[in-house]
Amino acid sequence: MKDQLVKALALEGRVRLYLVRSTDLVEEARNRFDLNPTPTAALGRVLSVASIMGAMLKDSHEMLTININGGGPLGQIVVDAYPNGDVRGFVSNPLAEADSLNNGHLNVGAIVGNAGTLTVTKDLHMEDNWSGTVALQSGEIGEDFAYYFTLSEQTPTAVSVGVKVEPGGQVKAAGAMVLQMMPDATDTDISICEHVLSGLKPMSTIMEEYDDSDLSALAKDMFEDANVLSVQDVAFSCPCSKEKTERVLSSIAPGELQEMIDEDHGAEVTCNFCNTTYQFSEEELQKILDENLKNLAETKELEDSVDSGRRD
Repeated sequence: MKDQLVKALALEGRVRLYLVRSTDLVEEARNRFDLNPTPTAALGRVLSVASIMGAMLKDSHEMLTININGGGPLGQIVVDAYPNGDVRGFVSNPLAEADSLNNGHLNVGAIVGNAGTLTVTKDLHMEDNWSGTVALQSGEIGEDFAYYFTLSEQTPTAVSVGVKVEPGGQVKAAGAMVLQMMPDATDTDISICEHVLSGLKPMSTIMEEYDDSDLSALAKDMFEDANVLSVQDVAFSCPCSKEKTERVLSSIAPGELQEMIDEDHGAEVTCNFCNTTYQFSEEELQKILDENLKNLAETKELEDSVDSGRRD
């Protein structure tokens, strides 16, 4: 079954539950960047949690960016998430690998590191963006996000996330769970949640078992009274395009554009977030340059006219 995200309430609305199956989108990220297994797991874990955090946004025009840099050989992890379930992201070093496993699993913490921070920046279409930063706890991602939610957003949260990578490198299963206590949660609710969490298998194993099922079934298996609020698709998707890339090139100084034409005879621009490459011929660059020069001339003419009017 395709990737999906489920939002639910449990224990009479005092517990909020998010579940996401992200196998296909993590596999797409692996393919786009030709990631080694451990970077696949690291980026896949962040993409999975990010899809849930995007679904927490209130407005369709909002978005958030996650930036993790733990000082390890992987470098930065940067992920964008949107309310419609779309995510995109990249790592600085897609070829990083750990020297050893972590209890038989890919050693994500070793390549991410834990001598840095996790920062979430939300673009809520207000005057200033909202930003929260916490110190990394382990670099294993799940524990780090749980710490972020609890400290930065003041919401007691449990996070479970997993990516299973086959020996050939393909993503076998990926997913995440975010469980949050609402302000009116009781001590009994907390005990019930602790009991549920203690019995959970690794998230990648759970996603393998529910691969052919609607995740609503998983929510109800976890909590008998689970009230599923919504089910939505999630995907790796980037809003970049050749037209948007052309607008970026239009912001380059005319002299630099002329160098691209004279020396490179064109331009190749690659999107960091999805690794899509856009080609621009000499003729296309010349058209952009001509339009730039025209706009500059019109601006100067307008400024000269304003200055002349002031002198008069």
